[in-house]
Amino acid sequence: MTVPLDRHYLVELQVSADRVDQLRRIVAAHLRHWSLELHVRPVCRAVEELLTNVHRHVGDDNRCVVELRWSGRHLTVSVADNGSEMPRLLHEGGGLSRVMALSDSWGTCRTAEGKVVWFTRYAQEPQHIELVPLPPLPGVREFRRPPAAVAEIPEPVPAAAEETVPVPDAAPALV
Repeated sequence: MTVPLDRHYLVELQVSADRVDQLRRIVAAHLRHWSLELHVRPVCRAVEELLTNVHRHVGDDNRCVVELRWSGRHLTVSVADNGSEMPRLLHEGGGLSRVMALSDSWGTCRTAEGKVVWFTRYAQEPQHIELVPLPPLPGVREFRRPPAAVAEIPEPVPAAAEETVPVPDAAPALV
């Protein structure tokens, strides 16, 4: 299968807590459509981090642009906003530290309107693999499961009257 070069998706939105979750679902749908199922979870988690940072540090009233670009080998995700403060990598493990852990590379740059934070992941489309049975080993019989038979459910058997079973006398105790 040939991958169309440079698949691209761009959305401009006003960031709010509700929109972060909605955009995460949109990104997941695009990645699945592009046959990048293995990347859905880490990419969506990183996008969620970046949008949460925009919401937290730039505010609700500002707009941002989320862009996905897949070249057939690399997926680049960028979030541009109009905030003037550049993000910093903190050692507490959240924010950009999480984005760094979920990506192959990342970075930030100033723009005339604010800044862009981006990350990339190596994301080559999985090749179709056809499984071919191996020839049997010499001297080893091949095990074949018999065809499944339709199981018939037996008719219920009426319960018999309770039968009392005599208990044998107990053996004498050893002293």
